[in-house]
Amino acid sequence: MNRIMGRARLLLVLVLILALGTSFFVGEYFIGSGKWILFSGSPHVYNAGNIGCGVVADREGVLLLDLRNNRTYAQNDTLRSATLHWLGDRKGSISAPALSHYASELIGFDPIGGVYAYGGVGGQATMTLSATVQMAALEAMGDYKGTVAVYNYKTGEILCAVTTPTYDPDNIPDFASDANGAYSGVYVNRFIQSAYTPGSIFKIVTVAAALETMPEIQNQTFTCTGTVEYGVDTVTCEQAHGTLTFQEAFAKSCNCSFAQIAGILGKDVLQRYVSQFGITESLSFDGITTASGNVELSAAAPVQLAWSAIGQHKDLINPCRYMSFIGAIATGGTGVKPHLISQIKVGGSVTYQAKPQSDGRIMSSETAAILQEYLRNNVENYYGDDSFPGLTVCAKSGTAEVGGGKKPNAMFTGFVADEEYPLAFIAAIEDGGYGRPVCVPILSKVLTACKEAMDNHS
Repeated sequence: MNRIMGRARLLLVLVLILALGTSFFVGEYFIGSGKWILFSGSPHVYNAGNIGCGVVADREGVLLLDLRNNRTYAQNDTLRSATLHWLGDRKGSISAPALSHYASELIGFDPIGGVYAYGGVGGQATMTLSATVQMAALEAMGDYKGTVAVYNYKTGEILCAVTTPTYDPDNIPDFASDANGAYSGVYVNRFIQSAYTPGSIFKIVTVAAALETMPEIQNQTFTCTGTVEYGVDTVTCEQAHGTLTFQEAFAKSCNCSFAQIAGILGKDVLQRYVSQFGITESLSFDGITTASGNVELSAAAPVQLAWSAIGQHKDLINPCRYMSFIGAIATGGTGVKPHLISQIKVGGSVTYQAKPQSDGRIMSSETAAILQEYLRNNVENYYGDDSFPGLTVCAKSGTAEVGGGKKPNAMFTGFVADEEYPLAFIAAIEDGGYGRPVCVPILSKVLTACKEAMDNHS
């Protein structure tokens, strides 16, 4: 009897061990199966480092990419080049992080059913991009390097985000023979991966900080003689503007006035509002994390603080992050995060549906309203409404000195105030020169294309 009881206990122990082992395996399977299936070397999902099943369409259903069978891109060569930095290439030199982020939704995977992709071909990802606007933006950029982008500041949908230089993945250039550097940095998505000296578009930040801390500043005047001296150092303007109101100093982008404003604010206050507005923080959406920016004033001398308030010194901004900051101004101080993927379907089932995501309140509605007025004044009285037919545009130009004997980068950012066209935008043109003459013709074409695409989509 004792021997039987001993064997029974041993058998019970073995059964418990088996049960525990099975439970552990099942738990590990449910927790880790998605990672096993979706790891970057999985032949079920990836091809040369990029996702390899399903199809991708634009917001109107235009086919951008069939991910199967070594990738089949759009028939139009301009469209292929315009969307390359979002769809990736065949060799994996340019990645498609948003598509990879939603790999499980695109292939149709769950721990019980496994890979159940509809018909064995995967699902359809619908992007927020407009094919027609992407092509218009690429053509508007011409031979310039840089980026131009537009998003809906109410929904977060990115309608356009073009990076140049780019190339046709079905007709790859001979990069080794690029003696003139036409394809320098071609693998970089400048909209999300770059950080630029902002130049005078940063004055929006300085104005906002001043309005938040010194409401009476709107009644102050500033005198510009063309230079502000700091011992042996100076801040200069291209001309002596004379006496200016706060709004006039912003509209005429007077460096000397902003040097004086920086002295009133102080470096601690400006640094605090840079942090509050989030303009130097990286932004994450759809598996994408943007480059971070930089504004570091802790050890800044007065002349360095002045140049930083003007958007020079060591200031850097990421175009995507800064565009979302402009979108927050347009909405009254509360931002909406941008996104690139609107929906994913496998068969008739929706496996992912985007929703607007708040980026939080960054400034008071009163400050945002004054900024809206000031930015509108810039276009109405200085840049010209005729450049943006049918749209109520509010904007600021910038000319960012980058040194090294290079021409300045041309910068321009703003938003459309019309209820039916809630669009925020940014353009960063490398070695472009002055912001207004370079960027306005580009953005005029891009925003017109956005307007037409939204009219057709409604």
